[in-house]
Amino acid sequence: MISNFKGKTAVLTGAGSGFGLECARIGAQLGMNLVLVDVQQDALDQAAAEMTAAGAPVLAKRVDVSSAEQMEALAADVVQRFGAPHFVFNNAGVGSGGLVWENSVKDWEWVLGVNLWGVIHGVRLFTPLMLAAAKADPSYQGHIVNTASMAGLLTPPNMGIYNVSKHAVVSLTETLYQDLKLVSDQISASVLCPYFVPTGISQSHRNKPAELADEKATQSQLIGQAMSDKAVSSGKVTAAEVAQKVFDAIAADQFYIFSHPKALGNVRARMEGIVNQSNPADPFLERPEIGVGLRAALRAV
Repeated sequence: MISNFKGKTAVLTGAGSGFGLECARIGAQLGMNLVLVDVQQDALDQAAAEMTAAGAPVLAKRVDVSSAEQMEALAADVVQRFGAPHFVFNNAGVGSGGLVWENSVKDWEWVLGVNLWGVIHGVRLFTPLMLAAAKADPSYQGHIVNTASMAGLLTPPNMGIYNVSKHAVVSLTETLYQDLKLVSDQISASVLCPYFVPTGISQSHRNKPAELADEKATQSQLIGQAMSDKAVSSGKVTAAEVAQKVFDAIAADQFYIFSHPKALGNVRARMEGIVNQSNPADPFLERPEIGVGLRAALRAV
């Protein structure tokens, strides 16, 4: 249970928008030291200016989280400025849709690079620093939050590359939680599984590597992008509300964090299908018109 955030250091990837930015805003209100990390320089500069104006000590770094070297340099900079962090939010993520066989190798490398390797680097670099700090100070408390998605617990069609990355993050974080329990009572972990929340995730293509930006999108990818835009933009739960849930979960040492608990019915149905060895259920059971429209659009190609 963590109740005092004042003066503690938080590392936040994807801090220029969405959940990362909203968590940074709460951190600033709580009097925390903030390490703001993003690949988009203008968004990072804006976030840094806002948090500095709010009175927070800020270290802002433009980092591609998929890069081992850049993340290693970040960890060294964090230690030099603030010492070992108390909180790490491995939050940076990108979205990508389309039929799973239509994604290019570069698509896979980009999405897995950011969504999975970004989390791997955050875990492998900051956990040892946090464990060393805990060993040196019995009053030290730390927490790692990895952002997955409901797509890490479900398998919606036409977005396989994203599903794969987020399932891996859920698995990694569940294992991290168990591994931490073996070695320390001072550090814990949580996984954030948001559903459709208005953030910048559906506009991830703004940060696509140059070699990907030139690839012509397939029909299924264009359809996936349009569906993602609509679902994300129509979300009723805000990123700020989800960020508050994250801090509440840290305070309560709650592992699973959901933006839309009602969606867990779909997770239950999937798990029951696995246990009962039945074929995967129709993902459009509750909204058949979406399935009809998607099938028609894809078969018209």
